[in-house]
Amino acid sequence: MAIKIEMLRCFSAVAEAGNLADAAIRLGRTQPAISMKLKQLEDHLNQRLFVSDRKSQLTPVGLQIFELARTELRQFDDTIKAIQTAAVSPQGLVRVASVPSVAGLVFPSMVEKFRVVCPGTRIELQDTDTQQVIDALSRGKADIGIASNDHALNGIQQTKLFSDRFGLICSPRHPLAHKKGPITLVDVISDQFIRNDLCLSITSQSFQEMTARASLSARNTLSLISMVRSDRWVTILPKAVLHIAPSDLIFREISDLTSRRQVNLLLREKSPFQEYSEKLKDVILSTNWETNLSAGSPKR
Repeated sequence: MAIKIEMLRCFSAVAEAGNLADAAIRLGRTQPAISMKLKQLEDHLNQRLFVSDRKSQLTPVGLQIFELARTELRQFDDTIKAIQTAAVSPQGLVRVASVPSVAGLVFPSMVEKFRVVCPGTRIELQDTDTQQVIDALSRGKADIGIASNDHALNGIQQTKLFSDRFGLICSPRHPLAHKKGPITLVDVISDQFIRNDLCLSITSQSFQEMTARASLSARNTLSLISMVRSDRWVTILPKAVLHIAPSDLIFREISDLTSRRQVNLLLREKSPFQEYSEKLKDVILSTNWETNLSAGSPKR
């Protein structure tokens, strides 16, 4: 008997729930039906996947298969979703994934212009970090990506959009907001500094050595901004990030940090609706980034 997707789905549900009863409720199946699928999978593999009949702990082999099964289920579910979306989108679909700071700059005007060029075409928007933008493109879950830094990827075109300078971001009530004269890294990198993923793209060895000692880091932009708004914490980010942050935050240049963040547009060369992806790329490239970045420019 071949391994079927339902076997993997039942196995993953039991592994996540830790018991048959909760897995059955989650899948809308009876416990005997779930148990039968597990037995079929174990018989096919000739391996026990759970340590005991209670199903509360996976065997070493079960752990490996659980990770593989989850990956396969995600891909299968994504494929089904894409098929269903294509069926209800005869006029096309373009999926865009972007880092949040640029999404806030480009999405509103991009959608308006694209609807004029391609009326009726559906657009799916997602804002996430650079690595997840790359993952979405690589897995075929996005047609266009906007990401920080350069990425050489097979089957994906890359075009530079703009660059912006890294600097201090803090609350207007923080002492550094009112410090006279230049701000230096020594001023910023203290026990009040929050390290973030974008800091990793700054290539200065001295900067990396200084920030490696930071006792606090935040991966989520919303959490990071919330911490900074509390008046105690500061961070270093590209200037464009402030366009999606509350207007009361302050951006100041750091005299001994001249690094800039490069933002690129990434286009899959083979997408279900390639023609529309190309047209949306043209719309994005027609954006006057210099004007967008300076409009409502954050105060010093």
